Amino acid sequence: MSHGFRKAQRLSSWRRIALHLWDKPRDPTVYGVLEIEMSRALEYLERVNAAAIGARATVTHLVVKAIAKAIAANPESNAVVSRRHLYFRETVDVYCQIATDGGNDLSGVKVREADRKSIEEVAAELEASVTRVQERRDPGSERTKQTVLSVPSRLLGPLLRAVEYLTYERLLDLSNLGIAFDQFGSAMVSNVGGFGIANGLAPLVPATRVPVVLLLGEVADRPVVRSGSVEVAPCMTIGCTFDHRVIDGYQAGKMARIVRQCLENPFVELGLPNQSSSIGDRLVLDQPDTNDTDRTGSAYKAHKPGFVRAEDQPS
Repeated sequence: MSHGFRKAQRLSSWRRIALHLWDKPRDPTVYGVLEIEMSRALEYLERVNAAAIGARATVTHLVVKAIAKAIAANPESNAVVSRRHLYFRETVDVYCQIATDGGNDLSGVKVREADRKSIEEVAAELEASVTRVQERRDPGSERTKQTVLSVPSRLLGPLLRAVEYLTYERLLDLSNLGIAFDQFGSAMVSNVGGFGIANGLAPLVPATRVPVVLLLGEVADRPVVRSGSVEVAPCMTIGCTFDHRVIDGYQAGKMARIVRQCLENPFVELGLPNQSSSIGDRLVLDQPDTNDTDRTGSAYKAHKPGFVRAEDQPS
């Protein structure tokens, strides 16, 4: 049965060494900060929301799309570490953390194949999922909360480690037990700007095996330099945390450039509004990549057993 992963192959010498230098992502953590000028992003969101019929798009949705596009363009970063090997995910899924119970608790939802969806689709999917979680109508979220609250404290740690071990070390699908397989996906996005936090850096969460975590600060006016002059413009700080066993500075730099381009020039990178006589205003966004030679292509959906180790990948 395919579980959405392929075992990675043809590892570089550094990648092979890195897999044995560190254990699970409890210490191979690297931090970085992106300072983004958001004028065009805010204008873009206004245009998107003026043309859209459904859910309102926000900065979070824009970042979800941007990091998904960056990962799809750098599929070697879309991996998990299992038994000192790299395994590639077959889809680019982005997990968004959300505040629940009036901000007293934390949960989250995953946008599947976020790289293949428009901003409008990302916004609609997240709004529906978040509403279910906040109204306590999401079966998976409620089941997880009930389990956490009912298990004695002395057993909770061993239980979490057991689930992590079976899922990511033995590559077992525990869906029949009510535990979604690889439920956190390729990257994690958390927006703390709404709490008035300007910037911050989030930790890697060991049990999730997510190699990239983005923490979004508030959008606020700051001085910027344009054509040699200092002006005031809305800016946002993104705190980036990544797992050095999966991503090094080269991959991180390429991904950061794509995220920056998507946020600073979204009209070019993500699509321009367009007039259509038949359906009125709509957005023409980047189309899904249908090239099945890509690691995220649909041809790999039927691959068995669903994992391909990096060094075993056929040339």
